[in-house]
Amino acid sequence: MLHLAIPVRDEAPTIGVLLWRIRQVLREFSREFQVVVYDDGSRDATREVLAPYHEVMPLTVLGDATSRGYAHAVDALLRHVASVGRYARRDAMILMQGDLTDRPEDLPELVKRFEGGADCVGAATAPDAAAPTPVRRLSRVAPWVLRPFVSLPAGIDPFGTYRALRVSVVKDLVRQSGTAPIVRGDGWAANVDLLLATARLTRRIETVALARRWDLRPRETRVRPWPDALALFRYGRGTRGRGTAGAGAAAPR
Repeated sequence: MLHLAIPVRDEAPTIGVLLWRIRQVLREFSREFQVVVYDDGSRDATREVLAPYHEVMPLTVLGDATSRGYAHAVDALLRHVASVGRYARRDAMILMQGDLTDRPEDLPELVKRFEGGADCVGAATAPDAAAPTPVRRLSRVAPWVLRPFVSLPAGIDPFGTYRALRVSVVKDLVRQSGTAPIVRGDGWAANVDLLLATARLTRRIETVALARRWDLRPRETRVRPWPDALALFRYGRGTRGRGTAGAGAAAPR
C-alpha cells in the first residue's frame, strides 16, 4: 500500500490536477494506494476542489479552518499513516507537495527504490537552474547555515519534501515522540528535522534524480530567502548535535 501524504494550504488551482495525475500514474503503475491530504486552514476553494475526488479515489482529508503551520501538517500526516498502515514493512508513506512542484510521474521510480529495500528514498541534491530566484538563493545559503550544527546524510536533498518512507519507520517515529511534535521548525527546517529523525531509524537511504516543475503552479513561491535562512539558523542552533548516527548511507543511483 502506498500512502500519499500531501500537506496543502490555498492550493485550489493545483490540488485537483495533482490528484487526477496521481490517479492516472498509479492506474498504469498498478499499486494499491490511499491519498491523505492535510488542509492547513486554506482560505480559498481547496476543500471544494477536493470534495468530488472522494467519489473516484481513496481519499482522506484532515485539518480544519485554523492554519497551524507546515510542521504540524506533516506531524498530523505521519500520525495518520502510522495509525492506518497495516503492513508496516511492506507499506510506504510518500510525502509530496500539493502545488505540482513534485511530479506524480516520478512516483514509480521512488516506489521501485523503496521496493528494492530502501527505508527512505528522496531526491538527490543538485543545483536547480529552473527554480525561482528566492529558492535558488536559499538553496545556496541553507547548507552553510546548518553545517556548524548538524550532520546530514550525503546525497539526499535535506530541504525537499518528496520522499518515500517505510511505514515501520513512520510508526517508530510516532512511538518515540509520544505526544511531543515529531518534527520541529517550519518550511525547510521541518523537512531537515524529519530527515534527521528518519535517518536515525533507517538501515538504508537511497536517492534518485528528480526534476521539479516550478513552471506549473500559478502562485509565487512562499520561500523568503533571508527570513527562512534565519529560521534555519535558529533551528540548527537549537538542534546542535542531532546528527545521523546509526543511519544507513544515502546511495545515489
